[in-house]
Amino acid sequence: MSGRICLAAFSKAGAKTAEKISLETGGDVWTPLRHKAPGRRVIREPLCKWAGEMFAAYEALVFISACGIAVRAIAPHLKGKDKDPAVLALDDRGRRVISLLSGHAGGANALAKRVAAVTGGEAVITTATDVNGIPAVDEWAKEHNCAVENPGAVKKISAAALEGAEIGVAVTEEICDPPWPVTLWLRPRNLVLGVGCKRNVPFKALKEACAAFVEESRVSPLSIAALASIDAKKNEKGLLDLASYLRVPFVTFSPEELKSVPGNFTASEKAEAAVGVDNVCERAAVLKSGGSLLREKTVYEGITFALAKAGTGKDNA
Repeated sequence: MSGRICLAAFSKAGAKTAEKISLETGGDVWTPLRHKAPGRRVIREPLCKWAGEMFAAYEALVFISACGIAVRAIAPHLKGKDKDPAVLALDDRGRRVISLLSGHAGGANALAKRVAAVTGGEAVITTATDVNGIPAVDEWAKEHNCAVENPGAVKKISAAALEGAEIGVAVTEEICDPPWPVTLWLRPRNLVLGVGCKRNVPFKALKEACAAFVEESRVSPLSIAALASIDAKKNEKGLLDLASYLRVPFVTFSPEELKSVPGNFTASEKAEAAVGVDNVCERAAVLKSGGSLLREKTVYEGITFALAKAGTGKDNA
């Protein structure tokens, strides 16, 4: 796990263990005021309120405490296995490192093994697929940068795998009919949405045009990994809001960078006169993806979209 880690310790020995783990993970060490020291952050009472703030701020919470303390602190804040951060609980010496919450999707199982390696302890993992040596589909999805479109199917798929039954997992960005009665859809984050627009186009118009474009393209919006445009649009509020809505980074390129992209693109003299390059959306999508066009420029009122797919290995010319 490369995300931010909160290490909460409640005793002198636990704080020492937290600092040892922090050296290897880069996590932040939190302790009550009575154990305050340089480099440590202070846990404010009540603990449950503090835990709620940490749920929003960190990708993993590591409680160096009794399991009961951890469970009572996080219980009011649980939302779902696809939303909750990873949570671990371990004793003051790190002898038993328990994966408590979000073992697969949140990465708690992997983090437990990593922490146990630091403390010289044992990772305690209780998820059935791990115990039985069966690959967990949601963990596989995380490792391979895929979004789980229908997380409700994960439990059914895992249960079927444990029974030795056939399971159906579809890994594709394309919208198509389910190939199996119960299909788990994994959406690889391999698409880049290129965009051009007039100045001050409202977010509502961009959102509606984007939804139409994605639907017409027959791809899952969960497969969009980035929104790309030209530097002249890097502060365009509607585009920044669209990237935030899609939960993807907004990247921009200079006209020179866009001009350097090889291939045949839908040229526009008006665009070249305005921003210095004959096409923004197609070139930006291809440049960011490192692949080739999946869908050429499509024009909406004051807006253009194009779609590229990473690693297709096809020549755009």
